[in-house]
Parts: sequence; structure tokens; C-alpha cells
Amino acid sequence: MPDWPSGILFSETTPLSMPALFGRLGMAALLGFLVGMQREHTEGGMPGLRTFPLITLSGSVFAILGTWFGGWLPAAALVCLVALLFFPHWLRIQRAEPDPGLTTSVAVILMYGVGALLVIGPLEIGVVMGGAVAVLLQFKPELHRISERLKDEDVRAIMQFVLITCIILPVLPRNTVDPLGVISPFNVWMMVVLIVGISLSGYIAYKFLGQRATIFLAGILGGAVSSTATTISAARQSQENREHEVSTIIIILLASTVMFARVFVEILVVHPGMLHHCVVPLALMCVATYLPVPFLWRRVRDQQLQVVPSHRNPTQLRAALFFAALYAIVLFLIAWIRQHVGASGLYPLAVLSGLHDMDAITLSISRMALQDQDLSLNGWRYIAAAILANMGVKSLLGGIMAYPRLGLRLCLGFLPGFLVGLGLILFWP
Repeated sequence: MPDWPSGILFSETTPLSMPALFGRLGMAALLGFLVGMQREHTEGGMPGLRTFPLITLSGSVFAILGTWFGGWLPAAALVCLVALLFFPHWLRIQRAEPDPGLTTSVAVILMYGVGALLVIGPLEIGVVMGGAVAVLLQFKPELHRISERLKDEDVRAIMQFVLITCIILPVLPRNTVDPLGVISPFNVWMMVVLIVGISLSGYIAYKFLGQRATIFLAGILGGAVSSTATTISAARQSQENREHEVSTIIIILLASTVMFARVFVEILVVHPGMLHHCVVPLALMCVATYLPVPFLWRRVRDQQLQVVPSHRNPTQLRAALFFAALYAIVLFLIAWIRQHVGASGLYPLAVLSGLHDMDAITLSISRMALQDQDLSLNGWRYIAAAILANMGVKSLLGGIMAYPRLGLRLCLGFLPGFLVGLGLILFWP
């Protein structure tokens, strides 16, 4: 039999002392107790409060023994555990008793692994995994309610996001494919994943809350999905409910205010260092855009929301491909303009891009700023110019999709944000 190692086991890259080892065994017992308490409280059967701590400690003990005698020992113990779990199920089948399900059995096997992980791997991972098991078991009713409320189109949206993220992204080449060396298919699609992920989060939240949302919540969630799409949808519905014109304007202004949050998130993900130079001027624009909302809110605070913007699935592959193409084109044009025209040529590009989409110009500027210090300092000006163009388009859409008066009132609503943004572009040091 091998001697007890002088350093007492191991963890990541350094040996564990005797107190640290007992501390980890205590954590294994505690996590097992936590899961066992949950099972006994909700299921009222076995395994429960005593069995689960024994299972996690078994995982720890056999993992320790495996470091001395070989990995076959914890594997054999796991096989025995599975056999012990299978036997009660087999008896129930023979007696034609109701099947209790596999949740507890799977939790048993996983907690055995957690117990092993706690003594041979990073402590944090084992603790998180054990806590996650307890939480998943406890929130079974809530998770089932979420699943029941998701419609086929919502599940389809989630699966399409999985397609975009887990299937398409990993196989794309990482090398650049354009003459200027700025377009990498992998990086371009990464930006697609980012934008679709943000929009999908807002879309799912809107599905759960949108139909019973207040005016404020409808605007905020709409902006999380797409402020432009919210503008179009709200304007169309306002045409049929003209008495709710003020509510429509509030929703559009709020969605446009949330657009600034999207911009900040995109900059933070792509180029965190640039955010330091962007946050103050763009935050001032954001506040100015929101400024009319409290005054308008006084007129409709007791009004029931009738204008509920609808949103399409943001994970459609065609839309993802379109955004990827738009982002790549804008990225290439920024590099070409910087090389052949100069920084002043970026303003027309930013305005043209902002007429359709804020995400492409924001991500492109942030990406190019990684190699350009001047663009890192002043890139917010081009993003602000795109936002001004986007405000103008939303006012125009309001007039076209609904009626001219709504477009005019949207112009007035956007006026504080537009004037502040224009002043910042011209006079901010």
C-alpha cells in the first residue's frame, strides 16, 4: 500500500495541507446536506438528508483513493452507485408502480462527481456545481411554468440562436479575407452572436411581460429587442388608436433611450478602453433623449396601455446574414476611409449607417479603434452622428407608418437629444 503523500493530496497546481483537505471534505458534506434537504423536503423519500452527504463524501474519498491506486477505483464505485440506483427502479417496474422519474438519480450521480471534484480540482467549480444542482432541483415548478409559457416560435428562436452560436461560429475561419486585413469571418460572426444574443434576451422578456406591460416596460423591453422595430410597430398600432398618441411617443422615446444602453454594452464587449471616452458625452445624449418622457408621462399615467408593439423573432438566419454583411461592409469602409480620405469622411458613413442600424456602426468603430488611438478617443462622435440620423429616421417612420402629426411630435420629442448630441459633436473637447 502506498504511503500517505507528504503534501497531502493536491489542488490545481499546489499540494493541499491536512486542514485544507478536511475543509474540502466538509464542503462536500455540506453541499450533499443541502441537496439532500431539498430532496427530502419536496419528495419525502430516499435518497434524502443523510444519503446525499454520504454520496458526496463517497465521491471525495474514492477520488483520493484513485490518486493512489488508479482511476479504476472511483470509476468502479460509480458503477456500483448506478447499480444501486437502478435496482429500486427495476423493482417498481416489476410491481407496476408509478415511475418516480430520473431527476433524483441523476442528481445522485452528479453529486458523486461534485464530491470528487472538490478534492481534486478547483474548489470554486465544485461549489458552483453543487449549488447549481440544489437550485435546479428547488425551482422545478418555476422552470416548468417557463417551459409551458414558451410557444413553438420562442423555442425555435432559442434553437436558431444555438445554430448561430454553437454550430456556425466554431467552423468559421479566423484569418482575414479582405485586402485591408480587417474582415475576419469569425470576428464578424462573433458580432452577430452578440447582437442576436442581446435582441433575443429582450425578445424572450417581452414575450413574458409585453402583453401586460406598462408603458415604461413596453418601451424598455422594446428597446432591448430593437428600437427601430419598436418604432415601426408602435406607429402602426397608433394609426388605429390615435387617442393613445402620447403613449406611443413615450414608448418610442424610451426604446431610443435603451438604445444607448445597447451601444454601451457593445463598446464594452469589443473595446472596453474606448468606453472611458464615450460614457460621458453619450450619457448626456441619453439623458436629453429621456428628458421629455416625465413631462409626457403626466398626461397618461392613469391610461391603460393599448399600444403594445409586436416583435419578430430576432434570430432568423436571413437577418443574421444581412447584419453580418452590413457589419463587414461598414468595417471595410471605415478602414478604407481612414486610409484614403481621413477622419472627416467617417461622418457621412456614420449617418448613412445610422439611417438603418446602430449596431453595425457602433461595433465597427469599436473594432477599428482597437488599432487606432485617435478613433478610440473620438469614435463616440461618429456613433453620436449615427444616433442623430437614427432619431431622424424614427421621426420619419412615425409620420409614414402612422400619420404626419405623430412624425412631427416625435421630431419635437427627439429635439432635446438631437440638439445636445449635435452640440457635443461640435464643441466637446
